[in-house]
Amino acid sequence: MATELEKGVAVAPGVADPMLPELYRIERVGRETGDTFTLELEPLYGGRALSFGAGQFTMLYAFGVGEVPISISGDPTRPGRLVHTIRDVGTVTHALAALKKGDTVGVRGPFGICWPVEDAEGGDLVLIPGGIGLAPLRPALYHVLAHRDRYNRVFVLYGARTPQDLLYHRELQRWRSHLDVEVAVTVDRASAAWHGNVGVVTTLIPRAAFDPTRTTAMICGPEVMMRFVALELQKREVAPENIHISMERNMKCAIGFCGHCQFGPTFICKDGPVFRYDRVSGFLGIREV
Repeated sequence: MATELEKGVAVAPGVADPMLPELYRIERVGRETGDTFTLELEPLYGGRALSFGAGQFTMLYAFGVGEVPISISGDPTRPGRLVHTIRDVGTVTHALAALKKGDTVGVRGPFGICWPVEDAEGGDLVLIPGGIGLAPLRPALYHVLAHRDRYNRVFVLYGARTPQDLLYHRELQRWRSHLDVEVAVTVDRASAAWHGNVGVVTTLIPRAAFDPTRTTAMICGPEVMMRFVALELQKREVAPENIHISMERNMKCAIGFCGHCQFGPTFICKDGPVFRYDRVSGFLGIREV
């Protein structure tokens, strides 16, 4: 008979106790922006190499401080090192930002629903991240690039507040060099040295020559940004059921027990964080939900 812990919990196969962190060693710390950094982790003591799907997250535990949900931003087609890009915005993330190579963290997971990369095969694909939202979408792009022949046109439309807030500068250049991937970047506010697009990310959507009748869109960023992007996509006649967003609101336990992340009739941790837009659009923007 299944225990209560095993019922309705979206965790990886083989995880005996989803509440018990496994020990990982920091193998590399990288600085992305002034307040954003990347940790690359490997399991300690011969632990399991974590397999994950694009869009899943883990709970990262800073010993003596607490834990926080962070989307996995590594390559799902090359499991090994576990990669997280993190913004230093709170007590736990501040403690994680102070760690160095060789330090130890706790990891629970992976948890959650993946981006529908397999369902998108055969059509056009539009990835629209805002700011640090590129980190949760990066695994989806890695998957697509590893299976490029399965997709038609691929677009990455990336927006950030300023040029200094853009993530993964070298990878953006590398993705742009792919002749079969169209990458457009815009910033809300530009410096004198910026020679690219200026404006909110929705201004890039009319320029992308995708076929709305066979397009899957994946969006990650602030909720207000995702709402306006989804509206602009619908103006282009992309069906709401083909628009997907990633939510990371108030997750605490990651297995649907604590109730902190209840979002209407769903729990973000186990029913998300990736949702079809038509199923949650009515709850977006309502702080009490």
